[in-house]
Amino acid sequence: MSDRAIAWLFISPTILLLLAINIFPLIWTIRMSLTNYKANMGWMKYRSVGIDNYVDILTDSDIWEAMQTTAHFVFWSIFIEVVLGFGLALLINRKFRGHSFWTTIILLPMMLSPAVVGNFWTFLFQPQSGLFNYVVSFFSGVDPASFQMIGDVKLAPWTIVLVDVWMWTPYVIYEAAEVDRASAWRRFRSVTLPMVMPFLMLAVLFRGIENFKMFDMVNLLTNGGPGSLTETVSITLKRAAFEKWQTGWSSALAIILFLTVFGAANIYIKVLNKVKQR
Repeated sequence: MSDRAIAWLFISPTILLLLAINIFPLIWTIRMSLTNYKANMGWMKYRSVGIDNYVDILTDSDIWEAMQTTAHFVFWSIFIEVVLGFGLALLINRKFRGHSFWTTIILLPMMLSPAVVGNFWTFLFQPQSGLFNYVVSFFSGVDPASFQMIGDVKLAPWTIVLVDVWMWTPYVIYEAAEVDRASAWRRFRSVTLPMVMPFLMLAVLFRGIENFKMFDMVNLLTNGGPGSLTETVSITLKRAAFEKWQTGWSSALAIILFLTVFGAANIYIKVLNKVKQR
């Protein structure tokens, strides 16, 4: 066998696997998005509706509200994670007593499952039995029974931000600490920040993609409540696909989300490449 034939022999299983788990579902989703198909009524003949599903989604005020909720979550979680993560990276980059121990403790939340984190913080946010309200009360003097993080319309959107920041700030720390070698403030802007900027931007890119499609943590923490106040687009997609069984409609929404993330990521990568070239 030629070298080329041997190479194809080794990579063919991977290509077939990628086609099976990525390309085929994408093509099937695009096809379903142009129909009125419902998975719970698969025995019934479905019909093509063209781009009606897309028009319905893009003109649906509830979808735009979910988009705003998602944007709020993505922007504030990433902003706080970058600020805290970069600051902590500067601190843990210095050697001090117990450095390894505290670094491990700080990085620990990132190693947990989002589902576990969602359940854990749901318990902490309980106004009667949870510890969060009592900790806030200890430092502020506010009555622990006077507020509910998950049930309050003003506080609920910040609960998912808070939990995501707690879990994923260590990821930004890890990226920033990789290249940080400057310690003096006078060298910060001219040395440290330019060196670490590509890594920070990569962290923002990955966290932005993950947060835009965040589902498991939000679903377990608030399930989109109270009402639909914390309903991100992923929660809307889940309800349409698996509660209302609007398979065609939800397929169209999935394609719209894919194109949104794909387009934004491509623009961001172009900016990132320009930063790397400086």
